[in-house]
Amino acid sequence: MKRFFVVSFSFSLVLVHGFLMLCQAQSTTKDKNQTKPNILLILSDDHSVPFLGCYGNPDLTTPNLDKLASEGVLFTNAYTTASQCVPSRASILTGRSAIDIRMSRFSAPLPRETKTIPEFLKAAGYYTGICGRPYHLDGSGKKAPQTMEAFEEYNLVTFPDRVDFLNSCADDLVSGTFNGFLENAPDDQPFFMWMNFSDPHRHFTAKEYEPNPASITLPKSMPDLPEVRKDLSQHYGEINRLDKHVGDVIDVLKGKKLYENTIILFMGDNGAALLRGKGTLYDVGLHVPLIAHWPQGIKKDSISHEMISGEDIAPTIVDLAGLPINGKITGKSFKPILVNEPYLGHDYIFAERGPHSSGLPLHTGYFDLSRTVFNKKYKLIYNALWQLPYSPIDFKNHVMWKKLQEIHENETLEAKYDKAFFSEPRSMFELFDLENDPDEFNNLADDQKYAEVLLNLKTELHKWMILNQDYLPLPIAP
Repeated sequence: MKRFFVVSFSFSLVLVHGFLMLCQAQSTTKDKNQTKPNILLILSDDHSVPFLGCYGNPDLTTPNLDKLASEGVLFTNAYTTASQCVPSRASILTGRSAIDIRMSRFSAPLPRETKTIPEFLKAAGYYTGICGRPYHLDGSGKKAPQTMEAFEEYNLVTFPDRVDFLNSCADDLVSGTFNGFLENAPDDQPFFMWMNFSDPHRHFTAKEYEPNPASITLPKSMPDLPEVRKDLSQHYGEINRLDKHVGDVIDVLKGKKLYENTIILFMGDNGAALLRGKGTLYDVGLHVPLIAHWPQGIKKDSISHEMISGEDIAPTIVDLAGLPINGKITGKSFKPILVNEPYLGHDYIFAERGPHSSGLPLHTGYFDLSRTVFNKKYKLIYNALWQLPYSPIDFKNHVMWKKLQEIHENETLEAKYDKAFFSEPRSMFELFDLENDPDEFNNLADDQKYAEVLLNLKTELHKWMILNQDYLPLPIAP
């Protein structure tokens, strides 16, 4: 009996010791998770630089986003990998080219085997979610019955399996939805939320937020017409309203004492649906706002002029979470910029333009195929469908565009705008000197003084297209 008692007592000690070790391990894991930063990635929809107050635009009232910029890092040279939402968002979420991951077509679902930010973070203990406007990566927009049948038959809708929380909702419901997400988040887990706003996507409906069209300063890329002024003013209204909604989200974080340890990355998903913007590879189509904010971890009131690609968002978030960067990711982490360490950035940025929406190829608004490569000095655009005229996305039937068409037909539109909007055919190759021609009006592709520059950029694009198994003809013929 005594031996049994000793054995039992010893066994009990082992059990207690094991239990204490397990509790200690759980406590250590909990503490470790609690020290990780929360991460909030906010995307606006169709939003170009310089359309925020913090970029020096006096006609916009964006105090919440401006404050994030003044308390964090403002990037002046951030570009998306596509001028349309589906491929751009696919790159942002995966850190890879949209062509590489077969996401250049709107109705394409993100392949199940392609990993995304929430999956990387979920495996490291993060509670993950997506909220706001439709995220577009399980196929986008209205689908034909045959498309829906294929999605169901082949199990192509994947995002309910990629995140813990998924809720598409209108902009004015985002902060409440985010609050619900945080209420459900386990106390011992950091969170990642990908938050999507519809503003400033057309149609423009923020009348009470619009500045006076007559008083705004038009960019030099736009002709000064009443219809153009009114359209831009309406676009500004949507951005002002977006800022209000971002403020509501910040209030939620502060109310739950989460603001100090939450990394906020704010970015435009692609350029604005304005003239030579969304759906083109000109600056307005690709150049987007980017702000990084984290009170506990990054420098304040800083401006970075480094070139950032949409592919860089995923590796940066993974890096900030303290995780190794997956070998298939081709973007570069810009965490070193945020923490004031040496950073080896991009020599070139690449982007693509493919089919838009899921309609038939009736005009280049729906179907165009272009590629671009650029650095801070020069940009090359390769138009595979150069024979077809430019047709805008989302405002082909708008009064502003119809007015421009009328002036073009009357031959009274200023020459540089007439050539930019209505050239038929377009040039197969366009080369721009970005330092001297930032609005990209003067095509230098046929100027022999720039022959070497043209060949160098073609060569870089040629290599990139080969590496990404691009389906377009290569830009350098045998």
